[in-house]
Amino acid sequence: MGKRFLFVLLLTALTQVSFGQTALKGIIKDGKGQPVEAASIKVKGTVINAVADGKGQFSIPAPKELPFTLLISSAGYYPSEVEITELKEAELNIVLIDNNQLSEVVITSRRRIETAQNVPIAISVVGGAQIENAGAFNVNRLKELIPSVQLYTSNPRNTGINIRGLGSPFGLTNDGLDPGVGFYVDGVYFARPAAATLDFIDIEQIEVLRGPQGTLFGKNTTSGAFNITTRKPSFNPGANFEVSYGNYGYIQAKSSITGALSKKIAGRLSFSGTQRNGLIENVRTGKYTNDINNLGLRGQLLFKPSVNTSITVAGDLSRQRPDGYAQVVAGVVQTKRAAYRQFNAIIADLNYTLPSTNAFDRKIDHDVPWNSGNDLGGASLNIEQKLGPGTLTATTAWRYWNWDPSNDRDFTGLQALAKSQNPAKHQNWSQEIRYAGQLSSRLSGVVGLFYIDQEVKINGTEESGKDQWRFSQSSTSNLWQTPGLFEGFGIYTKASIKSKSAAAFANIDWEVAEGFHILPGLRYNYDKKDVVYNRVAAGGLDTASYNGTTAQKTTLQGFKNGVYTSQSYVANADENNLTYQLTLSYRANKYINAFATYSTSFKPVGVNVAGLPTVNGQAATDLAVIKPEDVRHYEVGVKTNPTDNFIFNLIYHNTNIKNYQTNVQSAELGVNRGYIANAEEVNVKGVEVDANYKVNNHFLFYGALAYTDAKYVKFTNAPLPLEETGLTENGVQKAFKDISGGVLPGISKWSGSLGGEFSTASAFLNKPAKFFIALESFYRSSFSSSPSPSAYLNIDGYTLVNGRVGFRATNTGFSAFIWGRNIFNKNYYEQLLPAGGNAGHYAGVLGDQATYGVTLRYSL
Repeated sequence: MGKRFLFVLLLTALTQVSFGQTALKGIIKDGKGQPVEAASIKVKGTVINAVADGKGQFSIPAPKELPFTLLISSAGYYPSEVEITELKEAELNIVLIDNNQLSEVVITSRRRIETAQNVPIAISVVGGAQIENAGAFNVNRLKELIPSVQLYTSNPRNTGINIRGLGSPFGLTNDGLDPGVGFYVDGVYFARPAAATLDFIDIEQIEVLRGPQGTLFGKNTTSGAFNITTRKPSFNPGANFEVSYGNYGYIQAKSSITGALSKKIAGRLSFSGTQRNGLIENVRTGKYTNDINNLGLRGQLLFKPSVNTSITVAGDLSRQRPDGYAQVVAGVVQTKRAAYRQFNAIIADLNYTLPSTNAFDRKIDHDVPWNSGNDLGGASLNIEQKLGPGTLTATTAWRYWNWDPSNDRDFTGLQALAKSQNPAKHQNWSQEIRYAGQLSSRLSGVVGLFYIDQEVKINGTEESGKDQWRFSQSSTSNLWQTPGLFEGFGIYTKASIKSKSAAAFANIDWEVAEGFHILPGLRYNYDKKDVVYNRVAAGGLDTASYNGTTAQKTTLQGFKNGVYTSQSYVANADENNLTYQLTLSYRANKYINAFATYSTSFKPVGVNVAGLPTVNGQAATDLAVIKPEDVRHYEVGVKTNPTDNFIFNLIYHNTNIKNYQTNVQSAELGVNRGYIANAEEVNVKGVEVDANYKVNNHFLFYGALAYTDAKYVKFTNAPLPLEETGLTENGVQKAFKDISGGVLPGISKWSGSLGGEFSTASAFLNKPAKFFIALESFYRSSFSSSPSPSAYLNIDGYTLVNGRVGFRATNTGFSAFIWGRNIFNKNYYEQLLPAGGNAGHYAGVLGDQATYGVTLRYSL
């Protein structure tokens, strides 16, 4: 009802604007004298607009006050402005100049307005319209458009955003590490990777920068950055409404309204809601899990006290309540443990069978609900003041993240791990001050200061169930079957991380000769982290009061200690470093822009906050602190426009990292989330190609290809792969393996995207419209899904194809299209994850099956 009332108000306001005004008539033609159908005509600075008919003719209400300016635009033509100084009865004759070339994309990543082809940075830009049309409502969908981006999520907390395979450890997330890929929305740094799983709200544009960018952005970004801008408040009234319906009960609604609240204040309010039924059947409960239940709200106020000053206050709330992220048993590995410790022997002794041995039957029988309560939000104040040749910007922000999960980490219907949840609450505030601008005709740059203060509080629980004895059994003693030995036995964890980070950074662009630029950059970092970790093992059988011999009591307590023990430690770490970059760029002419970059960077020091392995029964506290990554990176590239309608960019990159921060999955249940360790050295290198070709006004093609070679140069203390769990050498059980030369997880050697769109003039209800049909495909080759290379935990390559067909009726602001995702219903895995305790079975994060639907959109 509220939306309907708002809609009526807007229509009334628009009617009042145009009522009683004189009509201005005209005709729009191209350079050959042919009418330009469906061209858009707008009175500058107002909401008065019209669309040319099939003969290029238009009629538009004229404002009462003269002079005024008409803005005329149409796909395939240069936009034009016509100033009207007097009203005449004769028709206007307006000629648009043909333009088959691709539009230059304007970006702001270097804190100034420029075009992507002119910037000596590997950058991909996706506009808001392309995101919406492709159905990419979060970063997980966006990776299908930019093959250099990888996103892995077994739930919102365990989300990693990587660029070129670097940024976050593959697998489970540790709150004690900073992400290597920066995530910015309107200049505000989002510290938690869970932000990547939230719906986009009113997105204007997303710029994805590849490679270290620490001299441009507030928080250090060793692997790249997402620079996301939302649509700003406007003093001209406007509104957008969108609704989508699809299979599996998919419903998504989006709306946005903007306009002036006074002569100097404008506002914008945006909403997004997404729902979908589950895709995996729980045969135990009869319910379908892995659904979507998202809500998002964003509000902005813009205050313009003068032409040189802008003050924006923004706030956002995002809420997710899915019954999901369940993982399905995907296979069983024969480990090096004794025969009775193999998964198939364990479940046979417990008279249990899996509901299916084919993960893509999408059936589970989990006895613990999968819940992922995920809340993020915050508020920000942004002040921009034009000062001299540049702009001084101050951004103050406060953000929060609340995580409330429930998981079944044994991935079966057995009561092995009866509870496994790690709720967390995060808050941070940040401050960035920077000055950027064109200091002279040959010199531009940015200089800034950044500070962030964060705290994460964790209150975790992990409990064993009645079947845990069989999974933990490490001898043939009958005492393992003692009733109640492990039931209700678990660990109860309270932990906190306090971290502070400060930086000063500068980047200069100096044109020393015509077309030749030198771009030095410098950054000073300071990072400090303090962690307090305390877990208490409790519950299960009280061995002291057990009715048995002293030897039996000691044995039973030893069994329990082998599963969970109390552990506590306090650790702190700080680090400061100076990093730099140097780029040389030469634009020989308007067709070629070549560049070369060398940069150094440090990913901040980390702390483990999910338990540590034990040595002789004691926590290995020397593993509590993780050394910072030492990054050395270089790349060379060329951005070209061979013709006005063709863009072709080619880049070679090479990154060497010492003390690479990587995820280690411990065989000990007590290390309930794995832990982070340092690999001595890794190397990632590759080639990237981006191309766009606009054949004519009807056909547009675009594609990207990435070749990536990623290896551990040296990692002598890596965890054993799942199939080698229990390996002994000379009677001594091995805990580590030298995997030097092995491939890094989560990185495909080849990945690419290819798409195209055909559009043509058409009609809708006898009104001018544009009909379009588009296809997009995404491919990635096989990749490892294990921290240490495994013969079993590898994911086969796959290709996904998406499509849409519909029309855009610009004169009414209405568009509609039918869409399909994964239209060939390809079965594929996003991740493969060993179950807790390494019994031999592993689970898969399944990609969505074929989905399809319709989207209706209306703009005022």
